[in-house]
Amino acid sequence: MSTFIVAGTVVLVVLGFGNHVWWLAAVALLYLYVRYGQGASSAASAGDASSEGAAPATYRAYRARRDQQAKWERRYRRERPLEARRQERGG
Repeated sequence: MSTFIVAGTVVLVVLGFGNHVWWLAAVALLYLYVRYGQGASSAASAGDASSEGAAPATYRAYRARRDQQAKWERRYRRERPLEARRQERGG
């Protein structure tokens, strides 16, 4: 993946001799790669563990999240029985 980033940066720099906006694009590409790409440290992304879809850090956190989700689903089925039945049927 880093090979593509380097190649893309080189292409943008070469294009930048004709239009300097491409140099800004190359800098932005490198910035995004360093910030969010493979070079990102795990300590920087540890704060994102509460985001949707991220794996919980401990089994206890997993159980708490699973139980909360089950509670929300039971409440939804109780408060909206027609919608819940329709979703179960797939229609």
